[in-house]
Order: sequence, then C-alpha cells, then structure tokens
Amino acid sequence: MTPGELVRRRREELGWSQSRLAQAAGTGQALISRIEQGRVSPTVQMLTRLADAMHAQLSLSFSPR
Repeated sequence: MTPGELVRRRREELGWSQSRLAQAAGTGQALISRIEQGRVSPTVQMLTRLADAMHAQLSLSFSPR
C-alpha cells in the first residue's frame, strides 16, 4: 500500500474531506489530492504532520529480505 493510499484510508475512516485534512495539517487541499493520487511522494516530515492531524501515529520499519 502506498503512502497516499494510507492517507486516504485514514482520512475516510474519520469521515473527513481533503480540505478538512489540509486545514488540520496546515497545508493545501491540492497537496493532499496529489499525495493521495500518488503524484507526489510525501516526506516523512509531511507524513508525520498528516498522521498527527488525523490523530494517528506514523510508524516506519525495515524488515530483513
């Protein structure tokens, strides 16, 4: 699952519009749209901001191959 798909899934679980998420995260709706569409690869910093805004915790991990 891509970061954009994860963002969209959590946003929809909350019943939020892209505009609501953008406002909560202090960014623009167009950026949220581009992230969700996979047109922009968000930084870890941006993902953290989005997770915080959606009352979620970002977790990253590496696994052995």
